[in-house]
Amino acid sequence: MDWKPNRKSQIPVYKQIAQYFEQRIANGEFPAGSLLPSERLLSKELQVNRSTIVAAYEELRSLGIVESLQGKGTIVSRNIWGSASKRVPNWEKLIETGSFLPNTKVMRSIRKETYDLDLIDLASGELSPDLSASRYFRKIMATQEFNYHVGYDHPQGSLQLRETIAVHLQAYRNISATPASILITSGAQQALYLIVQCLLQPGDAIAIEDPSYCYSLPLFKSAGIRAFLLPVDEQGIHPDDVVELYKKHRIKMVFLNPNFQNPNGSYLSLERRKRILEISSYYGIPIVEDDPYSLTAFGDIEVATLKSMDQSGSVLYISSLSKIMASGLRIGWILGPQKVIERLADAKQQIDFGHSIIPEWIANQFLSSQDFSLHLHRLRDALAYNRDKIVFSLYDLLDDQVEFLAPEGGIHIWCKVKADIDEKLLLRESIRRGVVYVPGSIFGTQKGCARFTFGRADGEQIYEAISRFSDALRSFDKSK
Repeated sequence: MDWKPNRKSQIPVYKQIAQYFEQRIANGEFPAGSLLPSERLLSKELQVNRSTIVAAYEELRSLGIVESLQGKGTIVSRNIWGSASKRVPNWEKLIETGSFLPNTKVMRSIRKETYDLDLIDLASGELSPDLSASRYFRKIMATQEFNYHVGYDHPQGSLQLRETIAVHLQAYRNISATPASILITSGAQQALYLIVQCLLQPGDAIAIEDPSYCYSLPLFKSAGIRAFLLPVDEQGIHPDDVVELYKKHRIKMVFLNPNFQNPNGSYLSLERRKRILEISSYYGIPIVEDDPYSLTAFGDIEVATLKSMDQSGSVLYISSLSKIMASGLRIGWILGPQKVIERLADAKQQIDFGHSIIPEWIANQFLSSQDFSLHLHRLRDALAYNRDKIVFSLYDLLDDQVEFLAPEGGIHIWCKVKADIDEKLLLRESIRRGVVYVPGSIFGTQKGCARFTFGRADGEQIYEAISRFSDALRSFDKSK
């Protein structure tokens, strides 16, 4: 055989082999019923592992092009051109060609390792069980009467919950809202998805922070959206960078996480908030404010949301109960102009016929109770303790190895590793030593960084977690 697979190609070798035989069969070089070379012979001729040939033949078998006969080998299907042929769906090809892209391999690997191994978890962006509101949920279910309608609910979600959220937004975030301007979503993630799908088109340009949680989301690329980056420092983005991107790329929307930003914990300064709102109003650029952390502020810090300062109606406000109650509750919301909310609600109804009434009922009962304020104070104190614990650990164990900003709220701390070490190798070594976190490149262009989440790990485990990371980091110095 003169043909050989191209080992430098991005196409896997087994797929190249399958495509080669598929073409020869289509050209009639291997007619129906003819025998293909044995797996052993072909692997020797092409100088590949036998398992590669097995995978190639399996690919052809899934397409209905070949079939296996016991004691004979692999033959071209006798009914390849007939209606009697039975074909197995080529699921792998369908998976690879779907328009909705998967999460990055690193994120999928981190989730798998976190579930499968006994690790100290500094990766998961959620609260630990003891910090969640689960005990209050049990109290509600045990003592209060469930009186919600059990059929399909309003497309925007439970009216009672939307009324409660409107009161909550005014009391806790100084935001004026009406139930008609609120859409209940399955967390902030679904809110972002609906905005991208309903308000943007393939080819549109947007601006996101660098680093940012949005950078890790493949939903923009899946939708054909071009994302341009806004560098973030300890006071957030530089607003005039938005003007530059608008003039150069005509960006349609800006996505911001201004309060204790994920991942770097920064707080957008008041001066920059005012400037970004001026720019938004002047150029007519909508701002999507993702605000999961404003209520976690430590101490007496007063947190102002962009939406509370918005005088022109240019901010779409997203928040959720994931970071202050429980991520599994799946209660989030979008606040915006009523026409926009109605459009997004219509799309949500097409996806899931509206939100589940059980978590809506629990969220409504808890948000409207005195227990919510007590829980919030307890949560802030616990998160502040964990923040102090991780800051002390970093100073004590890695003072000469990392740089970091101590956040004034939220659940993440962003560390810059001074040494030039491959992120993937450092993560792998850290996992081997029993701690998992998220490498910085997942969130943007900054290299050699790590995001440690202090909301999930038990406070008493934090020092041990950083100790294990320190051992992993220092092991690379010893290996040189």
